[in-house]
Amino acid sequence: MPTFSFVTVDVFTDQRFGGNPLAVFPDARGMSDADMQSVAAEFNLSETTFVLPPADPANTARVRIFNRKAEMPFAGHPNVGTGWVLARQGRAAGGIMRFEEIAGLVEVQTAPEGITIAAPQPLSLGAEMPVELLAGCVGLAPRDVMTAGHRPVCASVGNSFVIAEVGGEALTRATPDIGRFRDAAKSYTAMGPNRLPLYLYAHDGARIRARMFSPLSGTIEDPATGSAATPLAALLLSLTRDEEPRYDIVQGVEMGRPSRLRCIARRTADGIRASVGGNCVPVLSGEFSL
Repeated sequence: MPTFSFVTVDVFTDQRFGGNPLAVFPDARGMSDADMQSVAAEFNLSETTFVLPPADPANTARVRIFNRKAEMPFAGHPNVGTGWVLARQGRAAGGIMRFEEIAGLVEVQTAPEGITIAAPQPLSLGAEMPVELLAGCVGLAPRDVMTAGHRPVCASVGNSFVIAEVGGEALTRATPDIGRFRDAAKSYTAMGPNRLPLYLYAHDGARIRARMFSPLSGTIEDPATGSAATPLAALLLSLTRDEEPRYDIVQGVEMGRPSRLRCIARRTADGIRASVGGNCVPVLSGEFSL
């Protein structure tokens, strides 16, 4: 019976039991696709990562990311957490790692203050989501959704989300309605069937507060979502003439798992790109037998 070692870490936090928990299998050789999906469902976390040898030896690893129901092309806190784990195994030569993923190559930088990852793609925008449809999914009124800067829109730098601005009070009382999500996914199909992650944010002084709901993917609410924070940073930059702004994003407060995500967006030759960074705290280690 093959046995695989794993560790869990809390990501985007400096304190245990804050941030977003992640399970990492640093050596998943011998696991099938079905094994990985079953293990991820068993852990019942937002995501679980499985590290494999890279196809190109110039890169550090191939990293596969599974949520409770499916494999993901890219995600933020799984890369930050996996980078943190592998760096402590001595696999960050020169402080840099490169992970092969479905969405592309993810560059990971290590530093004493934490891990920073660069999203694999420039900003791309898709279909707008009707305000009334979005508001109904999260128990808000259409007037709670702010559209002066932008309307709710599908945005991606490797993994797509509908991003919408709301007021601070509305953000606090937002509550996902799974039935409304199911109904909305039948008419708003920009991200494919049965997938509708909504990322709400509100400006709060110098920082941004955010919440992410994706019940159709098995995540009622996520305490920290790097792959949503990065397209938000890129989208906000696209609305200005700034060159390289920094964004301090707080998430997970309403869940009792406060998280801090530090984002940078920049203009490049192929579009607007973004990175996200934060710290991690180790929690558990063990073995899993198949």
